[in-house]
Amino acid sequence: MTGGRLLVTGSTGFVATHVRNACAPGGELEGWEFHGNPAGWDIRDEAAVRTLVRDLRPDGVLHLAAQSFVPRSFQAPQETLEVNVVGTANLLQALSGVGFAGRMIYISSGDVYGRVPDDAMPVTEARLPEPRSPYAVSKIAAEHLCLQWHRSESLDVVVARPFNHVGPGQDARFVLPALARQIVAIERGEQPPVIDVGDIDTTRDFTDVRDVVAAYAAMLRDGVSGTTYLVASGRERRVRDLLEQMCELASVAADIHQDTAKLRPAEQRRMVADASLLTRDTGWVPKISLDTTLLDILNDARTHS
Repeated sequence: MTGGRLLVTGSTGFVATHVRNACAPGGELEGWEFHGNPAGWDIRDEAAVRTLVRDLRPDGVLHLAAQSFVPRSFQAPQETLEVNVVGTANLLQALSGVGFAGRMIYISSGDVYGRVPDDAMPVTEARLPEPRSPYAVSKIAAEHLCLQWHRSESLDVVVARPFNHVGPGQDARFVLPALARQIVAIERGEQPPVIDVGDIDTTRDFTDVRDVVAAYAAMLRDGVSGTTYLVASGRERRVRDLLEQMCELASVAADIHQDTAKLRPAEQRRMVADASLLTRDTGWVPKISLDTTLLDILNDARTHS
């Protein structure tokens, strides 16, 4: 698919902001008209979802709306399931109701794999999910719901499983923007040169959010219907190293203090994934350098702190 009216659910969120930018001339989604959900819209409200889809009659859908904060899913599992699974069911029913004939990209998560042994890395699409949080359970359930619609209702759907994506505009509850805000506070003399951290000796596969959006654009254009794709950099990076790199970029020297309250259950020690299937089918590769990503996160913290 090359363009038309693109319904982006969760349109006030972190990723959607970059999707909107990518719809501008010269962007990865040029040719698509960005259409988000109205303020106060709730994907759990079946009538509201039906009205939005009926009024817009989209040519493509990028389904981002979710309760996506893993710690909150332990605190509020019912809310997480209602938003992520029931909300997805509402959207699928609404699309069927208007005879939607375009492509839907369902945004899942690499978190569905749970705890992956070191000898099973890098993760590929062939690995079976073993979710270890209510969030991950909700995502794999919604994936299967979308793929069931593909099989039984002929919905053109592609599932994306992005791993950690980062960049300017991300909620400060997430690790890199949270660390960046502390660095900026030290830079300004607003806190002592001590950074409170959780477990920063884990590794993750981080991809710049703008490269992730480019992956979604590639899936809309060239992805194979009914296929699940990993979105990842293919590089394993330790959080501590990224913290040190941000400190260096900001010319900040600080001690590190580990706060046990910031540790979360079911922590995966290492993670790296292989997005070669996506590259093979669409030609997508990440392009943005890590230094650019970290500097943009710092600048965003300077603007919004």
